[in-house]
Amino acid sequence: MNKIDLQLFADESPETISGKKLVYLFRVAEDSKTENAGALAFVTENERTTSKDADSTQTKDGNVRTPGAAEIEITSTSLLPKGDKMIDKLESAMLNDKLVECWEVNLAEPGSSANSGKYKSKYYQGYITELGISSNAEDNVEVSITYGANGQGADGYATLTDEQKEIASYVYKDVIKESGE
Repeated sequence: MNKIDLQLFADESPETISGKKLVYLFRVAEDSKTENAGALAFVTENERTTSKDADSTQTKDGNVRTPGAAEIEITSTSLLPKGDKMIDKLESAMLNDKLVECWEVNLAEPGSSANSGKYKSKYYQGYITELGISSNAEDNVEVSITYGANGQGADGYATLTDEQKEIASYVYKDVIKESGE
């Protein structure tokens, strides 16, 4: 019979991460000096998939598998807001074969000491490989984007603007007028 070590959870209770806390930001790479990365509005679902094909060679002793290169794909589904510019930029980048940057930011894991004020993230460069718009008579218009990353990406910590932080949750505003600062 297998024993379970309950001490694994004694010091620190495991905590799950809400789906709202894992966000994706995009930017057309050529705009990196003039624009911050932005998020799709009204995202209903994101997914990052890593896959790897493997060739199989039959030998007298059995099959030998040789792994191929990993492929990373990020999909995002959202509702289309009126006047949205981000979808237009990403569609234009796809049609014109422009490199797109993507950050997967985990707002549930802020950095510590040297990375204070930043959030754990993964950074990718790649291309929009698919963009679909679906309009059902009874529902809102839905947009689906597929992003194919070049290489494996890089781990780090992202600095977010207040606007980017609002992606995951509303920030409290007071009832008095806002200062112009």
